[in-house]
Amino acid sequence: MMEELKRLQNGTDIRGIAIETSEHKVNLTPTTVRFIGNGFVKWIKKNKNNDEKIKIAIGMDSRLSGPEIREALIDLLINVGCDVYDCGMSTTPAMFMTTILDDYKCDGAIMITASHLPYFYNGLKFFTPKGGCEKEDISEILEIACDSEMMYTTRGVLRIVRFIDEYANILVNKIRSDVKSKNNYNKPLQDFKIIVDAGNGAGGFFANKVLEELGADIEGSQFLNPDGMFPNHIPNPENNDAMKAIKEAVLRSKADLGIIFDADVDRAAIVSADGTEINRNALIALISAIVLEEHPKSIIVTDSVTSNGLRDFITDLGGVHHRFKRGYRNVINESKRLNDEGKDSQLAIETSGHAALKENYFLDDGAYLIAKILIKMAKLKEEGESIAALIDRLKNPLESSDVRLKIKTEDFKAYGQKIIDELKEYATSIDGWSIEEKNYEGLKVNCDKNNGDGWLLLRLSLHEPVLPLNIESDSKGGIKEILKVLNPFIEKYEMLDSSDMKNIG
Repeated sequence: MMEELKRLQNGTDIRGIAIETSEHKVNLTPTTVRFIGNGFVKWIKKNKNNDEKIKIAIGMDSRLSGPEIREALIDLLINVGCDVYDCGMSTTPAMFMTTILDDYKCDGAIMITASHLPYFYNGLKFFTPKGGCEKEDISEILEIACDSEMMYTTRGVLRIVRFIDEYANILVNKIRSDVKSKNNYNKPLQDFKIIVDAGNGAGGFFANKVLEELGADIEGSQFLNPDGMFPNHIPNPENNDAMKAIKEAVLRSKADLGIIFDADVDRAAIVSADGTEINRNALIALISAIVLEEHPKSIIVTDSVTSNGLRDFITDLGGVHHRFKRGYRNVINESKRLNDEGKDSQLAIETSGHAALKENYFLDDGAYLIAKILIKMAKLKEEGESIAALIDRLKNPLESSDVRLKIKTEDFKAYGQKIIDELKEYATSIDGWSIEEKNYEGLKVNCDKNNGDGWLLLRLSLHEPVLPLNIESDSKGGIKEILKVLNPFIEKYEMLDSSDMKNIG
C-alpha cells in the first residue's frame, strides 16, 4: 500500500488516474482516498496542541470523478469524528481561506483537483492555516496513512456551504475598496467589457459573481459551465489552443479585457483589447509593475526560464529580479525565505501563471491576481490610460524556443545530471559562452552578441525523465547559431532523445 501511495505523490500534490481509459488503469480510487484522508486527519492531530474536534473543509473542481472522491472523503472524515464543511464546487485558493476566516477556522482543507491535466486524472491538495502542505508534509501524511488502521469515534457533523459565494464577495469588496471609484463606488467596472474563459473548470463564478457584480459587461464570456470532460480546450493558460480561444473571443466581442483561468483557478492569464496575449513574461512584468509601484525596491522572485528582457524591465522600475528554480512552491518558499531574512519580497510568480503575493498569504491565487490587475485597470481608466501601457517598455526576445529532451534510461536523474555537468565543462571551452553565476537550477549559459546573442538553460525536470531546454536570442537567427554549437554536444548521448531539436532554430 505504501508504495502505491508514494507513486501518487506529485511534489506537494496527490495526483493519479481516477477514470479508467483504454490506456490508463485507475490508481486513485475512493478506497485509496479514504486512506489518504485518514492520514491527513492523523497528521493534523499530531501537530495540534489540544484535543478539540478537528474541522475540515472539502472542495472540488469540475472533474467527473470529483463527486465520488468527495463522498468518500466526507464519509471517512465524519466517521473519524471530524466536523466537515462541504464546499461543493470551489477553487484551490478559496479552500485555503476556510482555514483562516473567522466563521470557519478549519484545521485543514482538501481541494479535489488535478489542475489542467486530462479528464481521467484527479488529485488532492492540502491546506492548514499555515498555508499549503509542503512536499515533506505530504510524505509524512502518506506514511501515517499506512501506519495504523482507521479509528472510528463519535461521528462528526456535516455542513453544506456555498463557500465560493463568500469567496467571491471577498474579491468584490477588495476591488471596490481599493478602486474607490468617484463615479460609482459599487460598480467600479461599469465602463468595461470584460470576458472570462473558464475552460469548463471551476472559474466560471468570476464572471457572474465578481465582474457582473462590479458592473462589467460580461457578454462574450465562454465555457463558464463546469464540464469535467473539458470539451472546448484544456483549461491551462500556457496552452496555445486555450490562449487562442480567449484571444478570438476578445476580438469577436470587442472586449476591453479577456481573462482565462486553469481548472482550479490558482493560475490565470489575460488578453488585451487588441488581442495581445499577456501571459508568461508579460504577465510577470504587468503584476511586477503594479507591485513595485506599491512597494518600491521589492524583490520579485520568478522561476528560472524568465527572459533577460523581464530582468531589465524589473530593474528599470527599481525592483530586484531574483530568478530561482522552476516549480511554484519553490518560488513561493524562496520569497518567504527572503522575507524571513529581512529582505522585502512582495511577489513570487512562475511563468506558468502561478502568482503569490505577500499581502495575500503568499497564496497562489489566479482570481486574486486578476483582482489586482482589475483594480489598477479601473484606476488607470479614470486617468485616461490603459493597463497595457504598463508593459510598453518590456523588451521581448526576438526568438525563443523550448524543447523537452527525453531520457531513455531508468536512472534518468543520474544520467540527466551527468549531461548537465558535462555541458558546464563544454560551455567553458566555447568562445563567447559564459556560465551564469547566479543560477539555482540546471545550467544557464550566456551567449554573447557574436555567438547567438542570448542564453540557454538546460535543467532536469522535477518529476519526469526529461531535460527541458530553453533558448532565447535577441538577434535574428540567434537560436540557430546557439544550436550550431550545442547540437554536437547533445547528439553524443545515446540515451537522450534529441529528435525534437530538429523542429527549433
